[in-house]
Amino acid sequence: MSNTMNTPYNRDLVTPGIVHIGVGNFHRAHLAVYVDDLMSMGLAMDWGIVGAGVRPADAAMREALKAQGYLSTVIELDPSGKRARKIGSMIDFVEVSEGNAPLIAAMSRPEIRIVSLTVTEGGYFIDPATGRFDPDEAEIRHDAQNPSAPVTAFGAIVAALRNRRAAGYAPFTVMSCDNLPGNGQVTRSAVVGLAALSDRDLAGWIDAQVAFPNAMVDRITPATGDRERGIAAELGIEDRVPVTCEPFRQWVIEDRFPAGRPPFENVGVTFSDHVHAFEVMKIRILNGGHAIIAYPGGLKGIEFVHQAMADPNIRAFLERIETDEILPIVPPVPGQDLDAYKDLIVARFSNPEIADTERRLCLDGSNRQPKFIVPTIRDNLVQGRLPKGLILLSAFWCRYCYGEDENGQTIAPNDPNWAQLTALARAARVNPDAWIRMESVYGDLAENEDFRTTFHEALTAVWAQGVDGSIRQFLTA
Repeated sequence: MSNTMNTPYNRDLVTPGIVHIGVGNFHRAHLAVYVDDLMSMGLAMDWGIVGAGVRPADAAMREALKAQGYLSTVIELDPSGKRARKIGSMIDFVEVSEGNAPLIAAMSRPEIRIVSLTVTEGGYFIDPATGRFDPDEAEIRHDAQNPSAPVTAFGAIVAALRNRRAAGYAPFTVMSCDNLPGNGQVTRSAVVGLAALSDRDLAGWIDAQVAFPNAMVDRITPATGDRERGIAAELGIEDRVPVTCEPFRQWVIEDRFPAGRPPFENVGVTFSDHVHAFEVMKIRILNGGHAIIAYPGGLKGIEFVHQAMADPNIRAFLERIETDEILPIVPPVPGQDLDAYKDLIVARFSNPEIADTERRLCLDGSNRQPKFIVPTIRDNLVQGRLPKGLILLSAFWCRYCYGEDENGQTIAPNDPNWAQLTALARAARVNPDAWIRMESVYGDLAENEDFRTTFHEALTAVWAQGVDGSIRQFLTA
């Protein structure tokens, strides 16, 4: 593919303004698309994206994109028809190298005014038990001892900010595009916390001078495999790494960009001081909903999300929990009808063109459950409600981590802590307390007798009656 193919603007006129760390499918279907939309309007031509990464997979993505002039094909999978477009907002991708010198150099350039990240929910070095930055992680300890040759994205950001302060350049804004509560505050904690381990003066300067806006991001973007490459081929497109996604996208962000920003409001981005409210709505209704359909579907051997939504028991399970246990504890959101938002989520999950997999939704439960499910359980209990559906979901997760589905098929490892989870799930078959005593996930919930008793009953039902039987029992109780 040539550098100018299928873009309505001259990419030779685009200059860099953003370094983005973590060039996966979500970034290319979200931030890169918004910037591309602006460039197609003749705007933001000085906000070109320079890709970057700190992991081996990032190097592979760099090679694939470099071979096609850093263009990406984004294919929207609408049931009414597929729509493909070339995204040209990324104009470079720095070399991925040990010590991250090229990345640090790129972020140190004065024209870079935003550094954005998609490093996954689990990539922020958060202690799950406290929800705070964990300075004892091995990679963080390495970066504290080797601040000029870091291995993490946050170490590279600290090094670049050190360079910019020394050169008299204004600091860039650090903008997380990851799906986690308070992503701006979490990013600030990681960057400032890491800096403080080696240079407290620099840490104080970063805390005082660098903006970390909170944001809520949303777009369902499956992993790329043979199916997705086949869709591109059917459309006559050559692309080694095409992106497929749903038509829907949303981005709500705080307007805190001291070094400037693209005019994102022109392309549908919502700037709000109430990002937290949008974030709670999305994390609890959408991400929580994903978990609700993931584990029963995974246990039944269902491959795709839309197939799980076509299963009457799983769909009824989702609808009941969303209506009775999630919506009542989601705070009001400016300009949003929560029931309509829930209906939109159900429709998005049911889109057969996406072919999102149950396995992807089941991934990394040890990191996602404490963020997407446990807070909702806790809030229900505080308000005097017993969320039996969410507790049953937690039992499904436990049963899934046993490592074998209801058809007797082995479930391949699907969590960074899979070995530990499998051991606990097997112990929990005899003693359910073994599971809910995981403080990194449940905190002190095991001390709540209502939660403990209900979990025992739920896990016993899952083993005795299977997914369908235990869901029917819940729905008819």
